[in-house]
Formats: sequence, structure tokens, C-alpha cells
Amino acid sequence: MKYKFLLIIYLLIPFEVFSLEDENFSLNILVYNTHGLPEIFIDDNPKKRFPIIGEKTRDFNISLLQEDYSHHEELSSGLGKGSIAFRGGMGTLLCPFCTGSGLTSIFNLPDGWSIDVENETYEDCSGWLRGANDCFAYKGFQIIKITTPDEKDFYIINTHMDAGRRDSDRHAREKQLKHIVSAIKKKKDIKTLIVAGDLNLNSKDPGDMELLKQFKNELFLTDTFKDTQIDKRWSILDYILIKQGEDVRFKINSVGEDRSFFTEEGPLSDHPALFIELSIY
Repeated sequence: MKYKFLLIIYLLIPFEVFSLEDENFSLNILVYNTHGLPEIFIDDNPKKRFPIIGEKTRDFNISLLQEDYSHHEELSSGLGKGSIAFRGGMGTLLCPFCTGSGLTSIFNLPDGWSIDVENETYEDCSGWLRGANDCFAYKGFQIIKITTPDEKDFYIINTHMDAGRRDSDRHAREKQLKHIVSAIKKKKDIKTLIVAGDLNLNSKDPGDMELLKQFKNELFLTDTFKDTQIDKRWSILDYILIKQGEDVRFKINSVGEDRSFFTEEGPLSDHPALFIELSIY
């Protein structure tokens, strides 16, 4: 009888361990500014680059892209058959020369996951004919709600903020950060959060770093790349920030730069391809 009891315990333990492990979900997330300005403004070949970028998003559960302005068709040609893409705000007819937000979020999630996406446009920008001409783009952010198969919710913000190095550009970035904070605080159910994208907050600019510090403190965010070195060719403008929740938490398994985003002609963009792999529990 004793041996029979031990056998039952032995059989149950592996099943219990498997059940506990099965409650955790793993995701790999790409954050990438695609350098997608119209061809007249760039000196490379976006028609070649963008299908390759699209193909590479197949390797990620979630891809948060910026500057998908003028080559979305080429990008889409490389996506997987099951990929789901949500584009950001496309602007209005009031400015026929303006582009949309350039934001595109692509999902390759297993069955049982659900996605809800809202688009917001920043109310402030800096530069029509001076600076980085940001006012010609309807920059903003996407509020993405992800629900796991066991009905756990977390949120992602995908954004591209004002560029330029003038005081007016930094002031615009400050207002844009406040816009994100306001939108998040209006949603009472946002507990676990990822804020990612091209924030255009230069790590070597004290003024920008003060804005980043205030933003992180306001939303209790931590920088997942704080102690991670990326290729020195890049300026640090892109970020992946997280806020842990109570019911949903992230375990960071790895972060880094995906250096496969290159061809024989060079990098696929003028920004690094950042990734984060995490478990949700």
C-alpha cells in the first residue's frame, strides 16, 4: 500500500509542475524605427528594405514599428499569412502634404490571445519649415490592450515623439509625454504596462534625460535597457520601459539588439532593432 501511494504521488508531481509552468506565457517583442520617409528624402532603397523588414517581424510575437510612412505596401508583402497589422492614425484632409503617424503594430500571437488597439494623435508638435519638420506627420501613440488566454490583461504604448534638438522640440516632447501620462491615467484598468518606441530622448542630452526621469517616475516605469550595451554606431533614442502590475507581472528573460537587421548593403534602418523577451505570470 505504501509503494502504491508513493507511485501516485510520483505521477502527480510532474503533472502539477507542468500545470504551473503552463500558466506562464512568453513573448518576444521588437521595437524598430523603420526609416520610412518618402524616397525623395532618403538615399537608400526602401522598396528593397521594407519587404525584408516585414519578413523579419515573423520572428516576433509583437513588432512595434515607427516611421512606416510611405512603404506600408512593401512592408505588408513580407508579413506572415497569420500576421495582424494595426496602423496608427492616418491624419486628415486638412493637410494634404502631411503623413500619418507612421506607427504600425504587428502581431503573431497564438490562438486564444486578443488585441484591442486605440490610436491617439499628439496635440503638440514643433517644426513646419524648421527643425525636423515634425508637424508634417500626425505623430502620436497606440494604446494596445493584450489579453492572454487565461484573461490576464496588460497594455503596450507604441509611440514616436518629436525629433529635433531645439528648445521648442524638447518642449513638444515634454507635452507629448504628458499626453501619454494623461491618457494612461484616464484608463483605470492599466496596471501592467510597456511603453516603447522612438521617444527621441537622446541619452547624451541632460534636458532629454530629465524629461525621461520625470516620465518614468510619473508612471513607475523602469528602463529595461539600463545596463545593456548596444552598437556604438547608434544614438540612444529608442526605449522599452515597463511597469509591473499586481495581478500581472513580467519576468525579463533577455533584452538586446537584433543584429540580423542588415543586408549586404548595410543596416535596414538608421535605428537599432531592439528586442525584449519576457514571461508573463
